[in-house]
Amino acid sequence: MQLRIGFALVFALVLTSCTTSAGGYSSSGLAPIPGSITYGGQPRTKLTKSPAGSSFPHTFTDQWGREVEEIYVIRPDRSLLIAQRHYRPVFSLDDD
Repeated sequence: MQLRIGFALVFALVLTSCTTSAGGYSSSGLAPIPGSITYGGQPRTKLTKSPAGSSFPHTFTDQWGREVEEIYVIRPDRSLLIAQRHYRPVFSLDDD
């Protein structure tokens, strides 16, 4: 169920970014944390083959051992915006 809601949110985000004017993002996104792609500044390599407005996930473990998933959106100037951040539980009741 949570996966469906997550996909719906990502789809809504991508759809919204397609309908905004070029370069017209209303926020600066979330602040990067250690492990984020944009922690310490934007990456030196530009994402030239991906279209502006597209999104992609990045999963990493933070300094406290939690699994973090961030969703990035590519801006028209090819920089990255952290649009969403989700902390996954350390343990789950579904584990066998």
